[in-house]
Amino acid sequence: GRALATPAGCGSTFNVQDGSDFQDRVVNNPKPVVVDFHAQWCGPCKILGPRLEKMVAKQEGKVLMAKVDIDDHTDLAIEYEVSAVPTVLAMKNGDVVDKFVGIKDEDQLEAFLKKLIGA
Repeated sequence: GRALATPAGCGSTFNVQDGSDFQDRVVNNPKPVVVDFHAQWCGPCKILGPRLEKMVAKQEGKVLMAKVDIDDHTDLAIEYEVSAVPTVLAMKNGDVVDKFVGIKDEDQLEAFLKKLIGA
């Protein structure tokens, strides 16, 4: 199995633990962060999640990925007006600068990330 706690700086993807964790690692992060709002029961999420993770890894640390299970973090889902999953937010300096809902292919995801990194 995979350890739940990954040391900081190891891997560009992490699971959000709670609201203050989200504040620390997403809102206050100097790097751009894509936030993957997903759910266990959501079929498309199981396709998008790993695909997005792979594309984020290819950016070599220029962008991070935070995973938020909407059933565990209803408050965050409400705060960011997530009404369907998967919803992916692009955040920079604590602001949502871009978002999409649903499945995207690798080319679209890469374009989404490149825009965020360049933005």
